[in-house]
Formats: sequence, structure tokens, C-alpha cells
Amino acid sequence: MADAELGILILWVFLFVYSIAGSIDFGAGFWSMVFGTKRDTKAADIANRFLSPSWKVTNVFLVLFVVAFVGFFPFATSTLGALLVLPAGLALALLVLRSAFLVYAYSTHQYSGLLPVVSGVTGLLIPGLLVSALPLTLGGFLGTTPEGESSLLFGKLLTSPTLYAHLGFGLSTELFLSALFLADYSREGDDERSFRAYRNAAIALGPTTLAMGILTSVTFVPEAQWIARGIAEQWGWFVLSVASFAIGYSALWWKDPRGRIGFARIAVLAIVAQYAFASIGYGRAHMPYLVYPILTFEEGFTSPQMFNALLVGYAVGIGVLVPIFVWFWRLFLKDKTYLRQGGGES
Repeated sequence: MADAELGILILWVFLFVYSIAGSIDFGAGFWSMVFGTKRDTKAADIANRFLSPSWKVTNVFLVLFVVAFVGFFPFATSTLGALLVLPAGLALALLVLRSAFLVYAYSTHQYSGLLPVVSGVTGLLIPGLLVSALPLTLGGFLGTTPEGESSLLFGKLLTSPTLYAHLGFGLSTELFLSALFLADYSREGDDERSFRAYRNAAIALGPTTLAMGILTSVTFVPEAQWIARGIAEQWGWFVLSVASFAIGYSALWWKDPRGRIGFARIAVLAIVAQYAFASIGYGRAHMPYLVYPILTFEEGFTSPQMFNALLVGYAVGIGVLVPIFVWFWRLFLKDKTYLRQGGGES
């Protein structure tokens, strides 16, 4: 495997983990806001119980991805900076706002009333903004100033159907995946009423998510037809993705070993596999371009010496972080005492 391909693989792992963890994290904030107004379920408590420790860990993967990208592809930062200044800047501002409220709301009651609203609204907007960066790399939205510098064509972007299709896909994906995870989280804490609330939400969102995924592929601008042809060539990965969706969605009607309707754990794992297969197919279709048609991965890649140094540094860092993540999982996601705080049948 070439150095650039290995760098892409490392970036994909960080990005995929962040996209899954971030979807669940941001979605939990939205569901906390929605179910916080309902007195007949403790679904909001379930979301808050997950959200309280998880948002700190989720941001770790975002930092890892950004640092790895700048380290592995330093010659691509200026071009991507011109493209992503709008969505990345807005997403970063909202992320700072959300993090500030999450910190201070748990430290003082002064902001506790605003926390669900801020967390819920930003939890909707941030994933949509991040996903909207995808069509920017496909061509058609980058112009050149009289000085020869790259610039984003804001007008064309804001009037393009593909932008809003990607926004819709990001929102539906976030809510679907987070509803599935929180259903499993509720069942792990033996809260069947909350499980049913999240299961119903997932059932409603599943077909919407699949439809939005298809819509993004048919609304590409003419300059992006190269990616449509690449996706067609990678059809096997997308067949596996659709098959995984069928398994995960149908698992919401299976019976678990205790005879309860809805096998949430299988549903979560299958849907995560769905996104893994789809992202692999999309990534392979995107090769070799980082930004079409002006920048390839090879052109943006760092020197072999710097790559080897970064590789050693990341290997050591991951070796330190993995035991911490395992400890976090066992403490907050598997510990029955923590899961049942304020939970149980209601």
C-alpha cells in the first residue's frame, strides 16, 4: 500500500468513527429537546444520561481527524480552506456554542433551561453543515479570483439542489442512527417505555434516510457526473449497504433472546455496517481526487519523512487512547448502575 493510500485509510477511520459517534451525540441532544416536553416517558433522561459524558469523547475524534489531515495532506489545506470556509466556520462556531452550554449547564442551574434548546438546535445544524462539505469537493463550486486564488461560488452553492439534498441526508442520518442507538441504550437500562419511543422514531426515519441517500446521488451538478460514474462502478459496496440497511431495519421487528419485540443491538450494528459499506464505495469512487479536478491525493500528500514520523506518533497516541475508550465504554455504556439512574419502567 502506497503512503498516500495508507494516509487516506487512517483519515477514513477517524472520519468514520467521528461521523458515527457525532451523529449519535448530536442526535441525542435533539431527542433530549423533543422528549423533554413529554411527561409520559423518560426518553429525555436516557438521552441526557448518554450525552453527559459522551460529547467530550466525540470531539477527540474530530481533533484527531483535523490534525491528521493537516499533517498528511499539508499541500491541500489552502484549496480546501477556500472551499470549506463557510460550512466549517459555521459548524465550528455552533460547536463552540454547544460545548460552552454543555459545560456551564452542568456547573450552574442558570443555563439549565436553555441547554436542551441549544443542544437540540445545534445538534441539528452541525451535522448538516459538515455533510454539506461533500458536494464542494466534487467540482462546480470553485472559482478563481483575478489574482489567481481559489474562491467559493456562494451563489451557485446556495441555489444548488445537491446542497440541500446533502443537508437532508445529514439530518436524517443523524436522527435515525441516534434513535437506534438510544433505543438500544434504553433497553440496556431496562427502560422499555423509552425503548418504544426511540424504536418508533427509528421506524419513521429509516425509509426517509434511505430516500435522502438516493436523492443526493441524483442531484449532482453537471460538473460532478464523474463521481456518479464512479459510484456506478462501485455498485457492489452500495448493494452491501442496502442489504445491511434491510437487515438493520427489519431487526426492529425481531424478538430478542428475552422475547421482547425489536432487536436494537443488531439494528445498530447493521446500520453502522451500512454506512461503512457506503462510505467505502463513495471513497473509492472519489479517488484519486481530493478536490475535482484541480487536486489529487498524491499532489496534496506530505513528504515520506514527515509521513513516517506522523505514523509513529499516531501509533503511540492510539495505543494510549484505546484503553481509555474501553474504560469509558464499560463505565458509562455498560455499567447497569449508571444506566438505571432514574430509569426503569415508567
